[in-house]
Amino acid sequence: MKVIVPVKRVVDYNVKVRVKADGSGIDLANVKMSMNPFDEIAVEAASRLKEKGVATEIIVVSIGVQQATETLRTALAMGADRGILVTTDQPTESLGVAKILAKIAEEEAPGLIILGKQAIDDDANQTGQMLAGLLGWPQGTFASKVDPQGESVHVTREVDGGLETVALTLPAVVTTDLRLNEPRYASLPNIMKAKSKPIAQKTADDYGVDLSPRLAILKVVEPSKRQAGIKVKTVDELVDKLKTLGVVA
Repeated sequence: MKVIVPVKRVVDYNVKVRVKADGSGIDLANVKMSMNPFDEIAVEAASRLKEKGVATEIIVVSIGVQQATETLRTALAMGADRGILVTTDQPTESLGVAKILAKIAEEEAPGLIILGKQAIDDDANQTGQMLAGLLGWPQGTFASKVDPQGESVHVTREVDGGLETVALTLPAVVTTDLRLNEPRYASLPNIMKAKSKPIAQKTADDYGVDLSPRLAILKVVEPSKRQAGIKVKTVDELVDKLKTLGVVA
């Protein structure tokens, strides 16, 4: 069974992002970039399936700038077999990404597509659901456990009331949550091996997909700073302060 894992190049989660002076977006100059953490979990999940003999080939896909090749190499060092880079210089949106992934799925005929539940740059949490809708495949979102069972896969997912387990007939789409696993560190030998693994270069035109933005960013601003807290000595003083601030009538 082939497994496709989309991965995204994002600002590293340890970096404090800065807003551009004109408010048009995030300043990416000289900023450390890395693989989206949820996508790392997806790559690890696919690698474990391959180690169990369930998956025969892992294909990682990235849609973005040419530098996303580095992100694909990281995924290849974690256990993926080959990569596909769909290059574009413009910002990508969930629907456009889902359309390209759907085209790749039609070509590769995977048994499973595993995605991170969301990217930490836009927090959209849409691509996996849109992809499942375009393909007409069953989906298991927010997965904390993935258990293949012959021609199906059992996915334990986190919901508001606790945990829910669903059985999906393959092929299927699964999106990963934080508690699914802890991604491995790529060893030096595997990093060296990843340099020789193939990465196919594609464009959106190769798949007949228009990536023109459908959304316009009007303005980006930093969150307002929180006011410092104060200490009160009595309940009466607390109530008085709450009334002053308009919290209570």
